[in-house]
Amino acid sequence: MEILKIENLTKTYGKDENMVKALDGVSFTVDRGEFIAIIGPSGSGKSTLLHILGGVDKPTSGKVYMDGKDVYSQNDEQLAIFRRRQVGLIYQFYNLIPVLNVTENITLPVLMDGRKVNEERLNELINILKLNGREKHLPNQLSGGQQQRVSIGRALMNAPSVVLADEPTGNLDSKNSQEIVELLKLSNKKYNQTVIIITHDENIALQADRVMAIEDGRITQDEVIRK
Repeated sequence: MEILKIENLTKTYGKDENMVKALDGVSFTVDRGEFIAIIGPSGSGKSTLLHILGGVDKPTSGKVYMDGKDVYSQNDEQLAIFRRRQVGLIYQFYNLIPVLNVTENITLPVLMDGRKVNEERLNELINILKLNGREKHLPNQLSGGQQQRVSIGRALMNAPSVVLADEPTGNLDSKNSQEIVELLKLSNKKYNQTVIIITHDENIALQADRVMAIEDGRITQDEVIRK
């Protein structure tokens, strides 16, 4: 069943001779529960695409539909709610709030949404992420791998339909990188969440169900590896 539909997506920066086309007529669909890896060289448009899918960066033209709803027909307030409730974003540089502890960072999207924290889900995530005993630690008291686990917990806390990960293993060693990928695979299988990950690591890409390649703002490859 289709969860995402992208139609003729274009994103440009600058004007006239300084114009750069980050995305150039990108179209594809994503089924619910798919695990997709997006690969491509630096500057190919991967991160731009991910940010547009997540409601962070608006396209110049084209459409993004999630569950049949036109994402960018919404106003700014509706877009903010969309980002908090329907997508979970994971970044390479963690983006944790330095003055908040592990529990506070993970539950931040729920609190910003004015909703009550689901303690059962929080405890389940703490266990899955192996952050037991670290709940009161600040980010600077954690290793890089632990900080990335916290950022994954934050992305999953609201039980989003789609998890978008932008080079989530870029700052980690191979052991921690594989652990992060296993956590994303677990969220994909356990919660039936759709996961889209940007990676430069071919070994990580080959663990996905489907691999898409982008070059110069266009999709050059779209291959299903496993069903």
